[in-house]
Amino acid sequence: MTQPLNILFLSSEVVPFAKTGGLADVSFALPQAIKELGHEIRVMMPKYGFISERKFGIHEIVRLREIDIPVGDKLQRGSAKASFIVGQKVKVQVYFLENEFYYNRDGLYVDSKTKKDYSDNDERFIFFCKGVLESLKKLGWRPDIIHCNDWQTALVPVYLKTLYKNEPFFNGVKTVLTIHNIGYQGIFGKESFYKSGLPDEIFREIEHNGNFNFLKAGILYSDVITTVSPTYAKEIISDDELGAGLSATLKKRRKDVYGILNGVDYSVWSPENDKYIPVPYSIQTIETKYENKKALLKHFGLEYNEEIPVVAQISRLAEQKGFDLIAEVIDEMMKLDIQYIVLGTGDPKYEEMLEKIKRKYPKKVGVHIGFSEELAHLIEAGADIFLMPSRYEPCGLNQMYSLRYGTVPVVRKTGGLADTVEEFNSKTGRGTGFLFEKYSGQDLLKALKKALSTYKIRKVWLKLMKNGMTKDFSWTTSAKKYVELYQKLMTPQKKARTVKAK
Repeated sequence: MTQPLNILFLSSEVVPFAKTGGLADVSFALPQAIKELGHEIRVMMPKYGFISERKFGIHEIVRLREIDIPVGDKLQRGSAKASFIVGQKVKVQVYFLENEFYYNRDGLYVDSKTKKDYSDNDERFIFFCKGVLESLKKLGWRPDIIHCNDWQTALVPVYLKTLYKNEPFFNGVKTVLTIHNIGYQGIFGKESFYKSGLPDEIFREIEHNGNFNFLKAGILYSDVITTVSPTYAKEIISDDELGAGLSATLKKRRKDVYGILNGVDYSVWSPENDKYIPVPYSIQTIETKYENKKALLKHFGLEYNEEIPVVAQISRLAEQKGFDLIAEVIDEMMKLDIQYIVLGTGDPKYEEMLEKIKRKYPKKVGVHIGFSEELAHLIEAGADIFLMPSRYEPCGLNQMYSLRYGTVPVVRKTGGLADTVEEFNSKTGRGTGFLFEKYSGQDLLKALKKALSTYKIRKVWLKLMKNGMTKDFSWTTSAKKYVELYQKLMTPQKKARTVKAK
């Protein structure tokens, strides 16, 4: 057996403490899966003002009461507190880096009043990245691996190889940077670089179009880079549009880039034990799924008809998620024999479009603007078809949830969607869903129509549902791949042997 590792997992959001998207779910589930494999893993995140200390049992750590961090010409004082992620099998230690000035706000990155990014997000995450390293020294706990996630933590590898490179405490510490969505890079003006305290001579190397790009810096300085699916890793290296301007940087590190698919927490997302759905079911009792379909349609005031499939979406309402395609073909979609249900929030123009369609087709459409965990589970259990026509999709989770619930995905062949959904072949009976490749409304419609024609053949559709339900995308598989990568990093590179001539 390999030696257990010490791993520090850094994230700007972690369920159940703070969440804006899938990163928080990953940061909850992956550390647990890694700990279950026998490794010591701890998590660190900012202590946002809305995180209740009483609710989560957050307590002081005497050694970490005072942490002084220079940010630009200011000295900011922080502290760190602790609690746990409590899973079904393990507990994972969580540290919260606290600073009233930077984190005592009602949002994570965006001001809820102005709907704009906080103007000092650069300082907030410079403070966090430095604070992590200072906290480790004070704590006296030395990780073998520091696993960073997205731009908010991407300066940690840079600091380790510059300002902290001569500190014995950090000797041999390796870094992993996971890119969850390369569209978010942490881009700030050159003045932000001077706030970071990094050596002037590295600016030319890490600047991007004259700006200080946190993610680019992390890509150049981390020991390895991972993305959340194998196909997305290839896409962001080879396609500059999908790489959001960083493809050339990633090409320099190509041999150090790995795609590891995100997993699903089946203790939360599984129809057999889902606490949010009215009637649990399994592959053996698959007919019971239709009781949830009835409950879903009742919730939206729509009439149940076994012959009419429910096509659903749970999504951020944005072009990235393909809502420009939906807008293009929505009236044609409404001519099909379907009921259409959407749960999500986002771009006001798509919110308005969906509300308008709901008014225009009140007997066919159900819309909930906002988010509801309970409703998300009911949609997965009650829908027949799950639609994800994304322009790009680093990994995607809902298509994997859908497969587990026997809800057939219709997706665009990109990123994690291409890695998790296999085109159904009615002749062989193999496959789990329907895919389209070209980013167009008409291609979306063709894939959807193909699904609808298959739905009419009850026996074939049942086979398709069961194919999806047998797929295993559990976090254990992903965690093993991360641990293999960690161990590879910790293995000293063998030096070439020299043989003396006799």
